Amino acid sequence: MAPDVENVKGAEHKCGFIAIIGAPNAGKSTLLNQLVGAKVAIVTHKVQTTRTRVTGIGMLNETQLVFIDTPGIFEPKRRLDRAMVNAAWKGSADAETTVLMIDAKKGVDDDVERILKGLESTSKKVILVLNKIDTVRRENLLSLAEAFDETGLFTDIFMVSALSGDGCVDLKAHLAGIAPVGPWMYPEDQVSDITMRLLAAEITREKVYLRLHDELPYSITVETENWEDRPDGSVRIEQVIHVQRDSQKGIVIGKGGSMLKLLGQMAREDMTENFDRKVHLFLHVRVTEKWADDRGVYKDMGLDFVE
Repeated sequence: MAPDVENVKGAEHKCGFIAIIGAPNAGKSTLLNQLVGAKVAIVTHKVQTTRTRVTGIGMLNETQLVFIDTPGIFEPKRRLDRAMVNAAWKGSADAETTVLMIDAKKGVDDDVERILKGLESTSKKVILVLNKIDTVRRENLLSLAEAFDETGLFTDIFMVSALSGDGCVDLKAHLAGIAPVGPWMYPEDQVSDITMRLLAAEITREKVYLRLHDELPYSITVETENWEDRPDGSVRIEQVIHVQRDSQKGIVIGKGGSMLKLLGQMAREDMTENFDRKVHLFLHVRVTEKWADDRGVYKDMGLDFVE
């Protein structure tokens, strides 16, 4: 949806752009949903769940905060990996403020070291958010925060539990406090700029990850092929779950179609809640061996096709 600047009434409004970066599974999407106050990014316990740059819009008094949730930064091995990592760094470069989120329980691993080196080369001042603080002993948490502070990369350090929301109010207040004066870029009641078609596809992909995370870790993608708004206010959605092999197709469909039926039910219930309307969802499974090399798939996900 295009930004709406018609409702700007004066310079008392503030608007800040914040990129949330971090290693896979640090909790970035969970934090985004907390700060926005609505589900705009899918969340699973699997790493590399986020593939696209998802923008969430949060409000605090007269301040609009535009959050950019980015894919996890890791050592890329495939074309899709490279596109995701590029999108993450581009999100940081485009934002006024960068928030680096780190899983406090994992601490500094190879992925975090790689991100720190990347930030050093940009000379950006960054806000550090240590997540999952409820899983770490206090003395270990303080020691970790001190070690990060000594790097000189961070202007501020916050400790949160994105899952419970603990510490997120203070973080949001700080981000609002440093946001520059300027017009709101989106309507006050808009929570994301992700299209409904893409969000619907992401919701279904989330359900596949949740139910089939061991069998199909990263071999699928979901495409919304048809979206039909009906006169009674409901919506008819047709989606294709793309897999790479025939054996995977059988896993998604399940015995007698049982798994596909369950996935459809879970996705439909989530969409109904998020879209606040009745959803008629029809899922199909298709073997598309090289979907990860299809330029159209990258365009739909908002990613650059990298060679």
